[in-house]
Amino acid sequence: MLHQKLINPGSIVVIGGSDRLDHLGGSVLKNLIDQEFKGDLFVVNPKKDVVQGLRSYRNVENIPEVDLAIIAIPAHEIPDVIRVLTHKKETRGFIIYSAGFGELNKAGAKLEQKICDLIDAVGGSLLGPNNIGMLNQHFAGIFTRPVPKLDPKGVDFVSGSGATAVFTMEAALQIGLSFSGLYTVGNSTQVGIEEILEYLDLSYVQGSSSPVKMLYIEGIKYPQKFLKHCLSLQQKGCEIVALKAGSSEEGTLAASSHTGALASPIIFVQALFNKAGIIRCYSRYELIHTAAVLQVTLSKLNRFGIITHAGGPGVLLTDALCDNGLQVPGLSEKHKDKLSGLLYPGAAVNNPVDILATGTAEQLDQVIDYCDNDIEEIDAMIVIFGSPGLGSVSKAYKVISEKIQKCKKPLFAVLPSVLNVRKDIKEFIEDGNLAFYDESLLGKSLSKVMQRTEPSPEKKRFDHPDKIQIRQLIDQNKTGYLDPDTVFELLKTAGIHTVQQAIAKTESDVLKAMERLSYPVVEKVVGVLHKTEEQGVLLNVTNAGELVHNFKKLMQIKGSKGVIVQEMIHGKEVFLGTKSEPGYPPMILCGAGGIYVEVLKDFTFALSPVSRQEAKGMIEGLSIYPILKGVRGEKSIDMKAFESTIDKLSKLVLLAPEITEMDINPLMATSRGMIAVDARIRLQK
Repeated sequence: MLHQKLINPGSIVVIGGSDRLDHLGGSVLKNLIDQEFKGDLFVVNPKKDVVQGLRSYRNVENIPEVDLAIIAIPAHEIPDVIRVLTHKKETRGFIIYSAGFGELNKAGAKLEQKICDLIDAVGGSLLGPNNIGMLNQHFAGIFTRPVPKLDPKGVDFVSGSGATAVFTMEAALQIGLSFSGLYTVGNSTQVGIEEILEYLDLSYVQGSSSPVKMLYIEGIKYPQKFLKHCLSLQQKGCEIVALKAGSSEEGTLAASSHTGALASPIIFVQALFNKAGIIRCYSRYELIHTAAVLQVTLSKLNRFGIITHAGGPGVLLTDALCDNGLQVPGLSEKHKDKLSGLLYPGAAVNNPVDILATGTAEQLDQVIDYCDNDIEEIDAMIVIFGSPGLGSVSKAYKVISEKIQKCKKPLFAVLPSVLNVRKDIKEFIEDGNLAFYDESLLGKSLSKVMQRTEPSPEKKRFDHPDKIQIRQLIDQNKTGYLDPDTVFELLKTAGIHTVQQAIAKTESDVLKAMERLSYPVVEKVVGVLHKTEEQGVLLNVTNAGELVHNFKKLMQIKGSKGVIVQEMIHGKEVFLGTKSEPGYPPMILCGAGGIYVEVLKDFTFALSPVSRQEAKGMIEGLSIYPILKGVRGEKSIDMKAFESTIDKLSKLVLLAPEITEMDINPLMATSRGMIAVDARIRLQK
């Protein structure tokens, strides 16, 4: 938990404070003064006795005791300063702007750790180094500008990058997005994104704390902690929107299983976001627009009414909404007749409602009122109103501003004339409104908010009836791939149905296998990683002659250690798999199975534990889902059995975290259940 002296200090010292506003220490001091910090404010500057009208101390040894130190001096000077502050001045909050630490080289990382150790030793909290600071209702501890006016109902913004935070705030202020707090973690030496989320979670007060958290993330050190506090915030009524840097596949290590190849670290981040119910964005502008939509409404709405005075933007917005799964419903003749009576001849009165370029502010007022009170087919309204620069829009913008406050349905304003009427837009925002400028970007952000996934609360511990047997099987084996018999025994113990099979190492073994199997059968080579590529799978073996002939052929494959003989199962081929990544819960993947898994890449994923509802969503999210339901007179596969198998696999990997990779491929899906035909499991002890 963050130290209270970092969050709400009674006194602050700026070490490296200056009269120069183009220096970090000078700029933050100016911000603290301008934003009227209520506590005691001190400055340390070895060359000055007065800085920006405040007494300046030549040496940190001479200052009074102080709660928070904001430090903007060369990196190598900082450890000695920290020793004085921690041991002599009772300082427990620290913000370090300075760079030249772990982001630079190994020597910098060592210096960074030394500073962290000194602060840890006294139970203090360190934000940074290499950041721009923090901003809350108590103090403006940032050196950048602009400094947004804070609003308790604004967003809390947590950023891994100071520069990105500045650029994001600049863009946000242009549309009127308000802020409740800003936290930049820099190198995250002690306090990272997870610790800020922990603070926001534990200090959250429903009804007074910010209901929207906005994140810019460059790395997640502690995924489980991140998930815990995101879920807790969601359960308290919060919504979280995030931009994660690093979404390319470059650098993904080669994997020895289909699941390993599909489940890159990037997929783990997305699965974590899904589990936490986080709305993911892919640009700064998408991030702020999505957060702004959440400031208007936290409700999930689907049907939108569009009111415009320009046809083109109305069509673009309609496309953006409908292409992303939302509705722009047509209006009944009764509604069309009523709207026609309110507008000039030639106005479009379906949906979008086009009041024409000649439409008046009074007509706009009447149309909004009618849509709000009388048209039940829509849940929310979007008004697009710009200007070619030929006349005033102030009356229209006043109408929109008043309606945003009074309407029962949420009302979004798209004001695209950012140059022609910039003064009017500025006044509109200063009245406390949001002014979106791009209808397509708004449409996309609305779809993200309205179709956001629900978070999956963490399950309580579960009791598995065969927990002891599962653990015995795991404990008896070493790091590496399990042999086929152990793989199937483990799956069966976990409750996953498997095909009847026998392993043969001699001709007599292969013939003996048929004492408990019936033709036709399948023969597969044992000991070869990718069987199909080596022609190591032979289907539809119908007699003893073929059986022995195939056995000899398979034993000649390089690396062969034996032959599996299995009963022939017919069904639709799917796959299930698991993959582990340090710090994350095990991931479960399901998708289209067979030899083309990595080519088709038709798969879905979720972090364990996977609920039955999540399992259902995973199956329904597959491109092959319509085929699994049955086409051209085919029966549907047993969907409940598929869900149950995912659930059992999820429980297995939670009981056996040593399982780092698993493929069940193919998993034969039939109308009477699911049967594992081939599987591979790798342990890492």
